[in-house]
Amino acid sequence: MTDFSAIRSAVNVQSAYDVAKQNKAKAQDPAQADQTSFSDLVAKSASSAVDTVRQGDATALAGLAGQAGLQQVVEATMAMESTVQVSVALRDKFVEAYQEIIRMPI
Repeated sequence: MTDFSAIRSAVNVQSAYDVAKQNKAKAQDPAQADQTSFSDLVAKSASSAVDTVRQGDATALAGLAGQAGLQQVVEATMAMESTVQVSVALRDKFVEAYQEIIRMPI
């Protein structure tokens, strides 16, 4: 049996092609490339993680008050749990990298 879910309309294919061309042009021209520092990336990720945890907490409280369904509460709790797990893993990697740098001889 053939799976037709991978077939997309010509408009979607064309727009994806245009986006790929723009990305290729940005990669070839460093002046157009977005200059995002590592600290900005970490700050945005941390902010996003905090927002996810706050949304999960708010949804859990709404579920206790009967304002949110069980499925919404479970989905928010799972998103919050995975966010915390990733955050802890990243923290461990940062600490490990810092310790390796400290151990380097001068």
